[in-house]
Amino acid sequence: TVIRHPIKKKQTVDCAEAPVKAERITLCDLPGCRSLTPSSPEEEITRDFIKSGSADCLVVVCDAAVPERGLTLALQVLEITRRVVICFNLVDEAAKHGVTVDCEALERELGVPVAATDASRKKGLNELINDIKRVINGDIGKTEAQKRTQKVENHPKYEQAWKEAERLCAIAVKRDSDRAGARQLKLDRFLTGRFTGALTGLALLALVFYITLEGADLPSELLARSFSAALSRLRDACAFIGLPIWVTGALVDGTLATLSTVISVMLPPMAIFFPLFTLLEDLGLLPRIAFNSDRCFERCGSCGKQALTCCMGFGCNAVGVMGCRIIGSPRERLVAQLTNSLVPCNGRFPALAALIPVFLAAAELPRSGAAGAVVMSLLVLLSAAVTLGFSKLLSVTLLKGESSGFALELPPFRKPRVGQVIVRSLLDRTLFVLGRAAAAAAPAGLAIWLLANVSGGAGLNAAVSLLDPAGRLMGVDGAVLMAFVLALPANELALPLLVMIYSGSGAPTGIGGLGELLAFHGWTAKTALCALLLALFHSPCAATLLTLKRETGSIKNTLRAMLIPSLTGVVLCVLVNGIWSLTQSALAA
Repeated sequence: TVIRHPIKKKQTVDCAEAPVKAERITLCDLPGCRSLTPSSPEEEITRDFIKSGSADCLVVVCDAAVPERGLTLALQVLEITRRVVICFNLVDEAAKHGVTVDCEALERELGVPVAATDASRKKGLNELINDIKRVINGDIGKTEAQKRTQKVENHPKYEQAWKEAERLCAIAVKRDSDRAGARQLKLDRFLTGRFTGALTGLALLALVFYITLEGADLPSELLARSFSAALSRLRDACAFIGLPIWVTGALVDGTLATLSTVISVMLPPMAIFFPLFTLLEDLGLLPRIAFNSDRCFERCGSCGKQALTCCMGFGCNAVGVMGCRIIGSPRERLVAQLTNSLVPCNGRFPALAALIPVFLAAAELPRSGAAGAVVMSLLVLLSAAVTLGFSKLLSVTLLKGESSGFALELPPFRKPRVGQVIVRSLLDRTLFVLGRAAAAAAPAGLAIWLLANVSGGAGLNAAVSLLDPAGRLMGVDGAVLMAFVLALPANELALPLLVMIYSGSGAPTGIGGLGELLAFHGWTAKTALCALLLALFHSPCAATLLTLKRETGSIKNTLRAMLIPSLTGVVLCVLVNGIWSLTQSALAA
């Protein structure tokens, strides 16, 4: 017997499936919901699936620390079907806060199996599987279930189901007064305070940026030197075996050189930033930062849930756009989708981290981790301000309407498993993003090399020259714009492609460092600042654009989401270039 696949899924919702080892059971992970009264497309999918009766067994997973909320949903599910197992997860975490659930008492009251698990420690999973098999095989106490049926029937209103959940908790849940809960309450008041919350959030982000920039500098330099030496030996080997010069150039100077630049620029900052960011998630700090942002989004006519989708956008804008499904209002959902790419994703952070030291050196400012963290924090604050500004603009023009309220669950503070966090962040984020960038970098590097070397580089030079007037107006040059245009498949490619374009247009082979290469091509502090703004605000990558098309179902809205960050970057660069030039002229006079 297997748990069958859900009914036809809507296009915008994915349901994960996985087989249970050594069992003829397939688990289907449905989108989470608080009740069977849906407020989002995902919750509609869950409700429809439950009502369809497609599953041989439904497992209602509840947070053991907050049993009333989970039981309210379980009672609503029990009104529809008795093929249910109620699972209280995170029981160890709940016990630390003085909350224990008597599963046997609940089984007697409800007549369905009630399991206690701690999935992260693989505790109670075998018992849960046995309970699932009992329900599938019809081995639960049917007589007892029939006796209890009336207790959960005729409760169509959420409030009545909540009262029943309170009654059950009074019977089966024991709470001990603990100091840990009092300490958490005090800490929550501090972290979510109007002033202390904002300052703490900024300080945490600045600390993460400081550690990232300070720690990534030396590894990036060592990787660049190692790759440079390896490529030099590879060139010699290719010459020794008699490979044609054009083959060596295309393979080594095109494909592998670009690939090595991507790895040396991206790997160190990502290997530091992602574990730190994941630690903030596991500690429970990111939801509190989102909570503090709720007031700002509400004043801009949007929804506080947009703060959560912005946090998702820091990881990946495509994920952030998909995360907008949690916003119930179609208008507010579209506002969040159109503005999510204003938040720098993981593909843009390595470029920002590499360009900030270049800007500091050109501006003759201290090249320290603290100075870099300040600049990075200012850039993130700028992206947040622009996001809020466009949300307000869209809310009073194209997408008028009132902002809606929402309930945000603040999870308890948890001690993260550092080893697990590092492994998960390195495998699920760092290597995934690096692999995606490498897959796009290799053919892009080959294409740039061909453009730079076929017919004396006439094709590349013509394209760069065509973009050069617009680039000069924006404080950069045509090569910079060309790199961002070619980086449409993946944002991570912009800086490596720029290095490739510069290297293929006559740069001396002795130049190894990024700063030296950019300085050779006339970069100043103004150029570096404008390039930083372009790295922060430019077109979303192809994956994000495809996600926008799928989620919004509109080419027009996809183009809007593409133009908003692109025009923002152009306007800011033109303004900075103009103000900088006027200031220099005034000082010279």
